[in-house]
Amino acid sequence: MTNPAERLVDLLDLERIEVNIFRGRSPQESLQRVFGGQVAGQALVAAGRTVDADRPVHSLHAYFLRPGRPGVPIVYQVERVRDGRTFTTRRVTAVQEGRTIFNLTASFHLPEEGAFAHQLPPRHLVDPESLPKLADEVRDHLGGLPEPMERMARRMPFDIRYVDRLRWTKEEVKDADPRSAVWMRAVGPLGDDPLVHTCAVTYASDMTLLDAVRIPVEPLWGPRSFDMASLDHAMWFHRPFRADEWFLYEQESPVAAGGRGLARGRIYDREGRMLVSVVQEGLFRKL
Repeated sequence: MTNPAERLVDLLDLERIEVNIFRGRSPQESLQRVFGGQVAGQALVAAGRTVDADRPVHSLHAYFLRPGRPGVPIVYQVERVRDGRTFTTRRVTAVQEGRTIFNLTASFHLPEEGAFAHQLPPRHLVDPESLPKLADEVRDHLGGLPEPMERMARRMPFDIRYVDRLRWTKEEVKDADPRSAVWMRAVGPLGDDPLVHTCAVTYASDMTLLDAVRIPVEPLWGPRSFDMASLDHAMWFHRPFRADEWFLYEQESPVAAGGRGLARGRIYDREGRMLVSVVQEGLFRKL
């Protein structure tokens, strides 16, 4: 497969070993650890495959416990915590080489008519096609992409476009608001399984969220002065969506202290309807 979107769908297609046990691939890549969005997306697939299709996931809460090793399969063990009249709860433990690396609890809700509805409006409802692709913006600034970044761009399953221009110097980032916004969509069709689209957005939600923490500190696409890792991740799914259609991901960091930075995200469709809410804390240590 050469299409990164097809590879993403394949990555989310877990092998069922037992009724409640699944195995996921972990591609051999030149990374120190398995990408957290991959583990979260695969864990949610495992949970969803044990739930009736008429109950979409409405929330997940997860902890990254140990870094996963690229190239080594990950086993997902699902505990059927509760099957109620309208809510279903699953707990998933991700194990690699005999060690737990990730825990996730997901709740599924039989759709029902709400008594009322409201939402905060988006701040950046611009046309995504009017914005440069991330790889093109970086390539134009650097006069080309270094080979590792070129390989990453070819494997990227999502088209990412920053609403605000990227900052490239310490002077530009000084006193910048800890906010970021990107338009995203899968680079190809993902099929029609709603669970795959939900898990694809779960994958994507970990790609840029901690940008908001770093924006006042250093350029996002220059040399890093900090090592960073996701500590936990929470999502709430408000409305149905497709991950292969444009969605706006607005991100902000209300606080960074004690070596940890908190980031919040809101995901909207092109009509400005809020689809997903995200919260994550990351660990930041000087290199």
